Amino acid sequence: MDHGILIADCGDSAVVVRATAADADRAWQVVHALADAVEAARLDGVYGIVPAYDSLLVEFDCSDTDHDTVHRALRAAIERLDDGPAARPSPRRFTVPVVYGGEYGPDLPVVAEQLGLTEREVVELHTARDLTVRCLGAPAGAPMMDGPAFPRPVPRLASPRVSVPPGSVAVAGRQAVICPMRSPGGWPLLGRTPLRVLDLGPVRPILPGSATPGTAPRGVAGAPAGNHPADTPAPCDAPHQTPRPIRPRPAGQALDAEPLTAYRPGDTFRFVAIAPEQWDAYDGTMLAAGAAGAVAHG
Repeated sequence: MDHGILIADCGDSAVVVRATAADADRAWQVVHALADAVEAARLDGVYGIVPAYDSLLVEFDCSDTDHDTVHRALRAAIERLDDGPAARPSPRRFTVPVVYGGEYGPDLPVVAEQLGLTEREVVELHTARDLTVRCLGAPAGAPMMDGPAFPRPVPRLASPRVSVPPGSVAVAGRQAVICPMRSPGGWPLLGRTPLRVLDLGPVRPILPGSATPGTAPRGVAGAPAGNHPADTPAPCDAPHQTPRPIRPRPAGQALDAEPLTAYRPGDTFRFVAIAPEQWDAYDGTMLAAGAAGAVAHG
């Protein structure tokens, strides 16, 4: 079967794969199936696997492997697609509390005006359905999701912000995202969640011969509140995609590392509006299975 896949070199130490299927969801499925296959193959020298919406970047140490080897592995994985998709982890559903509007979502009034809706209608659409995580984006594994069923795409800000607080819930185009850490941003902010999205954990030193940090080896999106003080979630300053290893893994060495995020592509988020006075009940809670306000259903 012709899966509409193009493979090309990307510099001297990477290969890029593009899915050209007209069906965007099919292209996404193919790209992530290939990413799973490359990860399962554990090719020596490969240290970065970055799947997005319709493309996949495979990064490698050119002293351990080469373009031809990676090309062969990808072609073999493409041929196996005809056998049907490999088993993948069941999607999980995360419920995320959000305070909308006011200091938490300063762009809610502007977005409502652009869409020809009331602020309440924007919030209702944003919380109306589960949004699928399509890939992990910038910065540091931000969950890049399908956007709400707005009547039209949401424009980006004319002037990006220098600093967006962690936990900010933003939309742009037909996409939605949660900002996992403080960073610049040009997407309109609808609200903010008090949950921590990124788990930095203790800083672990990198010793000679030790495994490198990062996910192995996948690398890299209530009614509106009135004016109120800008409470800030617990510091999250420590979503390109989940941080890749700092150095390539030695040949044959597995990565002994834990992911920085509880979610993965294919999982879904359901946003729930809460009042500002409910913030403290969730403040600092980690987005994880079993956590208050962030229960993941298997």
